[in-house]
Amino acid sequence: MTDSLLTLNAGSSSIKVALFDAAGDDGSLPAARWSGEADGLGAGLKARLRVQDASGGTLHDAALDGAQASHQGALAALLDWHARQGEGGRIAAVGHRIVHGGVNFMAPVRADEAVLAELAALEPLAPLHQPHNLAGVRAAMKAFNGVPQVLCFDTAFHAAQPDVNRRFALPRALHDAGVRRYGFHGLSYESIVAQFARLAPELAQQRVIVAHLGNGASMCAMAQGRSVATTMSFSPLDGLTMGTRCGQLDPAVVLYLMRSRGMSADAVEKLLFRESGLLGLSGVSSDMRELAASKVPTAAEAITHFVEQVLQHMGSLASALRGVDAIVFTGGIGENAAALRERILEECDWLGVNVDAAANAEGATRLTTPESPVSAWVFKTDEEAVIARHTARVLRQ
Repeated sequence: MTDSLLTLNAGSSSIKVALFDAAGDDGSLPAARWSGEADGLGAGLKARLRVQDASGGTLHDAALDGAQASHQGALAALLDWHARQGEGGRIAAVGHRIVHGGVNFMAPVRADEAVLAELAALEPLAPLHQPHNLAGVRAAMKAFNGVPQVLCFDTAFHAAQPDVNRRFALPRALHDAGVRRYGFHGLSYESIVAQFARLAPELAQQRVIVAHLGNGASMCAMAQGRSVATTMSFSPLDGLTMGTRCGQLDPAVVLYLMRSRGMSADAVEKLLFRESGLLGLSGVSSDMRELAASKVPTAAEAITHFVEQVLQHMGSLASALRGVDAIVFTGGIGENAAALRERILEECDWLGVNVDAAANAEGATRLTTPESPVSAWVFKTDEEAVIARHTARVLRQ
């Protein structure tokens, strides 16, 4: 059996794994042989592990309980499932999603102890992701001894933004020391750009706003497939309302919480990253599906807040692009929540969006009428394929 590439993608409440046949001599990469996801990880959520074959058929579907409902436990369950398949073949490399690359990592690199130590220092900037990302690397090092581990960074896609969109209005010395706007979800945005040629070639040269809406949510303004501006900045806390993250916040709130409410830095971090967002607003859940099904008034209020934040940032990003030609939805919410998409797009009529309600309800790729001045689309993000391509390229180099 041919050599394989394994990808690991640890999010704030999920871990995705996929197995690819190694790339050919021309760098081409076939579709994943199988892909798996453990989602609902974290307190109060219903964790589950699902594995599908290349055609979407179910290979494994089971609840994760107890220790398995954590990131580490779910990763162990995924690797154990793979080991029991007895597929043969050699894992030639493992590719990893790393959320924060900081100042120094603008392209994929092989992991070593020095690199991992530098990335560990960034954990306070992405506490929901970076520790799980790096734990996944070390687990893979242990499971696949001597196999190259390739790290792919969410921040890299945004590194080419105009300098004016990378700076805070702080002393320049702080910017030079790394206090700057980085942007995240870059592997997802890179996946969407890669799909332009296949799904809607006209988008490759247009001004596009991509909305990656999920438990972690952000939006990105792109021109000719390159990042111009994005809603997340120094950390994945900024921007849109998210599952448990507050999103955009007046920095003085942090000073108030610490000085007037006596909260420690750790307590503030827990509040802003883990107890806010849809969970904090609703008091019900961080899961958009549960909120949509809930009869509790605060659940509807949380959804309205989420929609309003998307709309306000839509206007900001349209301004950064000096206009917009298309809007693309992706991510767990963006791909699956048809009613929420329609609600957002109906409020974007001022931009020139004419929604095709039937197409949206049916889950069509294009969501707008043929004559709509601004088109809207749904693309399924495939971060794993991007990680696999980067991993294959690093191996060839």
